Amino acid sequence: MNSPPVSSMEEVTRSRLVTIHANAELTEVAARMSSTQISLVVVCDADGAMVGVITKTDLVKRMAEGLGGASTAKATDVMTRQVVQCRPSDSLQAVLSMMSRCGVVHIPVVDDRSRPLGVINARDAFRVLLADEQYEEALLRDYVMGVGYH
Repeated sequence: MNSPPVSSMEEVTRSRLVTIHANAELTEVAARMSSTQISLVVVCDADGAMVGVITKTDLVKRMAEGLGGASTAKATDVMTRQVVQCRPSDSLQAVLSMMSRCGVVHIPVVDDRSRPLGVINARDAFRVLLADEQYEEALLRDYVMGVGYH
């Protein structure tokens, strides 16, 4: 079975994308996260290229350390710089394997210039793979059931 590519989920991955400028204050990052169901924000430079990510967990840890709230800490002070990422042409199976190995549930989808196109969530990818497998199973069942009867 061939796994569908990440691009097959373009609408969903685009809906999960929230970006913020690298110089944004943590209060702005927190406001963006609290106004959505998003738990990962992609941090971009002036050219729109991804330079890191901030998760809700990162933000909570920094707040506990006193770097949030009224402070002037910037996104670059908190972001993870070594980001696990994927491309639209990558297979969903490969991306899910990468997520499992790296212990993450969200991965930014980027283009050749590291500009974010979306964010893939493991749960969404599993749904697509399950639906794809069920469709292939139904086709196979129909084929097998029809053999010898026509």
